[in-house]
Amino acid sequence: MKKFLIYVPIVLSLLVLGAHFLRYGNTIVVISIVALMGLLFVPRWWVARLMQLVFALGALEWLRTMVVLIQARMIVDAPYLRLAVILGVVAAVTLLAGLLFQTRELKAFYRLDQSA
Repeated sequence: MKKFLIYVPIVLSLLVLGAHFLRYGNTIVVISIVALMGLLFVPRWWVARLMQLVFALGALEWLRTMVVLIQARMIVDAPYLRLAVILGVVAAVTLLAGLLFQTRELKAFYRLDQSA
């Protein structure tokens, strides 16, 4: 049960990231994210490292999106604080999803201690 709960933020972060790219019509990235979900079942050290890279890049994408949207709202003199807070939290959760691969359960599953 505990291992299942660890995967909840990981899968949700991938789904939200996929929805973000789907919104902008980037089908190739969406298909790649769906494939990454399938890789979650592969117990290899490189899968964990790949996921951590994806989540780090995903957090950067959320921050980039936040800056672009804030600039657009500033131009039309619209409020942007709520947008900044929400996307800041989404970026933080995405980054934390990558850190979950450092938990004891996922280190054991992905054999991270044996990768050296």
